[in-house]
This record gives sequence, structure tokens and C-alpha cells, in this order.
Amino acid sequence: MEDFPWLSVLIALPLVGALLVGVLPRGRDELVKVVALGSSLVVTVLTLVMAVQFEAGGARFQFAEKYWWIKQFGVHFALGVDGVALVLIVLSAILVPVVILASWNEADRSGGVDVPPKRSVKTYFALLLSMEAMMIGVFAATDVFLFYVFFEAMLIPVYFLIGSYGGAQRSYAAVKFLLYSLFGGLLMLVAVIWLYPLSAKPVSEGGLGQGTFLFSELTKMNIDPTTAKWLFLGFFIAFAIKAPMVPVHTWLPDAAQQSPAGALVLIVGVLDKVGTYGMLRFCLELFPGAAKWATPVVIGFAVLSIIYGAVLAIGQVDLKRLVAYTSVSHFGFIVLGIFAMTSLGQSGAALYMLNHGFATGALFLVVGFMIVRRRSARIDDFGGVQKQAPVLAGTLLVSGLAGLSLPGLAPFVSEFMVLTGTFSRYRVPAVIGALGIVLGAIYILWMYQRTMGGPLAEGAKGMKDLSRREVWAVAPILAIIVALGFYPKPVLDVINPSVKQTLVRVDKQDPAPKIAENGARP
Repeated sequence: MEDFPWLSVLIALPLVGALLVGVLPRGRDELVKVVALGSSLVVTVLTLVMAVQFEAGGARFQFAEKYWWIKQFGVHFALGVDGVALVLIVLSAILVPVVILASWNEADRSGGVDVPPKRSVKTYFALLLSMEAMMIGVFAATDVFLFYVFFEAMLIPVYFLIGSYGGAQRSYAAVKFLLYSLFGGLLMLVAVIWLYPLSAKPVSEGGLGQGTFLFSELTKMNIDPTTAKWLFLGFFIAFAIKAPMVPVHTWLPDAAQQSPAGALVLIVGVLDKVGTYGMLRFCLELFPGAAKWATPVVIGFAVLSIIYGAVLAIGQVDLKRLVAYTSVSHFGFIVLGIFAMTSLGQSGAALYMLNHGFATGALFLVVGFMIVRRRSARIDDFGGVQKQAPVLAGTLLVSGLAGLSLPGLAPFVSEFMVLTGTFSRYRVPAVIGALGIVLGAIYILWMYQRTMGGPLAEGAKGMKDLSRREVWAVAPILAIIVALGFYPKPVLDVINPSVKQTLVRVDKQDPAPKIAENGARP
């Protein structure tokens, strides 16, 4: 099956599922949900079959496809995956059916906080499937222009999921998300268009002799340092907004507070990874000199994101906003690992993208279950829930401990790798970043104590425990978190070759250990 168009099929299947859902007659909501779940499970199975065939020591981009799209402008419909892209596609394929199962009644409740539905159930699930297609496409694209198309197309389903199925301030949150994303996308579009005439320059002038947007060809260019810095900024700002990094992060807490929990899992668990993935793939490899030039400033903002996000998470009174700010902090760790320019740091950052998707996805799902039951997202409206719903309390505890990177759970491995890789080159940022771990323990454990411990709150009396469907939704994610916490080697074996090639492109090597005069390490 070497010539099978795996990636095209994986992009097309969710769109076909969305179309099937869309043409089903009104009033067949249960059938809509079954079709949506079935479509997503087919994508999951095919993705895992494809992943098993990936050769960690083989060609960098595998399952490659390339067809002319807009020949006059050198645009190809080009797809392919390296190790980093593969694990993010697997993340997407696993989370979507989990979200559909967990969100079985979410469209009927329109977020679950006293907001009447505005759109049909089938529209909600069609949007989720469309979002899956865009997420797979953006990670699989090996043509920069095609990447930009998927990058912008993702905004459409997200905008309608927030704006139509969110909370009372959903319109404000949806428009804010859209404006931030469009601003970043506009900057990246200018940079993408600029690449075409640069590649069309003669080879003697640093170009390729013909205009193209193929990533593998663009990495061969020799771009003027000043031009490269401007192009780097165009891409980086767009990715920093998507990531999100301080100070362009403010769309996330509002979007998180107003989004339905299921959609929020995909927004923070997968969509935001496009920002950090783009930094690792495009910012570093297309503009290596500019990336090294910007590294000190980027590391400063990464450390700021770690501390700022954690501090603000401690002070939140809304469960969704608290988890959103924890993600700002976690994305700071990912960016720190990427720009540490060490193999350990970048491998840890790539692994962190996967682990954060599962850990935060589980946390948002459980928080969503809590909000539906209590009809409130305020932390103070809970209390003593573990007495009424022990399974719910247990899943929140495991999800929360993963969020604070407890040893034995998946995020600990990646966070440790990021800090160790950073410390070998930038000691002060690594030490400051490590404070985020302490702050993480505060915001997670304090949140758990206030919601699950203590005397039973008046409004929490009679709160139901997780249903069988909800357990089936969250259990696979928790199992993956535990498995990757003890044995991350299979994922690292896939990620490491791609990271090594990125470092070669940036012309960076791991720092040699310092040896004292007596032969011992200082």
C-alpha cells in the first residue's frame, strides 16, 4: 500500500462524514450522532494503520503526495508527514471521536449554562468533523501556500462552534478569536506571498530559478538576512497568536469561557498546536538565521508566558478560564523547548505538544461534565463533590495531576526534557521556568480542594456521577496519559529524527558538557 493516498483520504473522510450528517433529515438527532461518531472512528482506525507503517529511520517526509493545484503560481497540493506531524495527526484522530462521544448532548444544551440552542444538532457535529479535516490538512501540508489555506480554513468551524453553541458572551468571544486570528493570518499571508518572488530569483542571487511554495525547495534558498528577519516575524507573530503566547494570548481565556467543552478540547488540545508546530517547522527551517537572531527575545516571552499564565490561573474563579491560563503557561514551556535549540529541548517540546493535548483535553472534558451537572462554571459553586460523585472526582484528580506534570504521567517526561534541554544552553530561563511547576501545583491542587473537598455545597447535593458514556469518553485519554508517562520511547523514536534534521538546518549542535580541571563535571 505504498502508493495509497493516506493523507488525502484522511482529509476527505471527515468532510464526507460532515456532508452525510448535513443531508440527514431534521429530527434524526440520534442518527446524526451515530454517523458522526462512526465517521470519526473510521478516521482514527485508518490513522493508526498509517502510523504503524511509518518508518522512524526512513525518509523524513513519508506518505508523500504531490499534485499541481495552481500551476501558474507554483502552488501544489502537496502532503507528507514527518515524525512531529504524524503524532499531531494521531492526536487529532484520537481526540475527535472522544469529543463526539463526550459531547453527545452538548448541542442540545448549547454549552449547558442557560443559553438556548441557536443551531441544529447536525450542524454542531458537521462542524466538528470539518474541523478534523482542517486539522489533519494543516499538519500534513508540505506546500507553504496549502498550509496557509488550511491554517485559515480552520477558523470557520471554530468561529461557528463558539458563536453558535457557546455561553452568554459567545458572540464577543467568537469575534475576538476571529479578529486575532485574521490579524496573524494577514501577516503570514504577506510573508507567504513574499516567498514566491524570492524563490523565482536566479540561483546566483540566492533563489531557486523558479517560483514555488514547496517546503523542501524553499529550505534551499539563501535569503538576505534583513529580508529573512521580516519574513520570520510575519510567520512567528501568526504562530504566537495561535499558540497562544503572552501578550497575544487574550483571546483564549474568553474563547475558553464561552466555548462548549467538546469544541474547546479541540481548540486547545489540537488547534493551538498549529502555532508551536509552525514555529518548529517553518520559522526555524525556512529562516534559520533569523530564528537564531530572535531566540533571546522569544525565550524571554516564553518564560513570561510560563509564569504569567500560572499566576493568573491561581486567581481564576471560573473553571474554564483557569484551565485556559494553565495552557498559556504550558505553551510557554513548548516554545522554550523549541528555541532552546537543543535536541533534548526540541524533542521534549514536540512530545509536550502531544502530551498537553491529551492532558488538557481530559481536564476540559471533566470540567465540562462538572459544569453541565452544576449549571455553573464558578469554582465557589462547587464543594464536597467527591462525596456525591467519586468517579468524577477521581478523573478530575488524575487529569489535574497530569496538568501539574506529576512523575508517572505523560506531561512530566516532556516538561523534564524541555527544562533539561534548556538548562544546558540557557540556565537562567530554565531556572525561572521551573517555578512554573511549583505554581502549577498550587493552581491545580487548590482548584481540586475547593471543588471536590470540604463540606458538600448546597448546590452540589444530588450531583450525579459520570455516566457509562462519559467514562468511555475520558478513560482512553487517561490510559494514554499513564502509558506515555511510563513508556514514551515509541513516540520519541518517531519524533527524534525530525528534530535532528531541524537542528542541522538551523546549524546548531547540543552544548558539550563542561569539564572541570580535575576531570569532574562542575
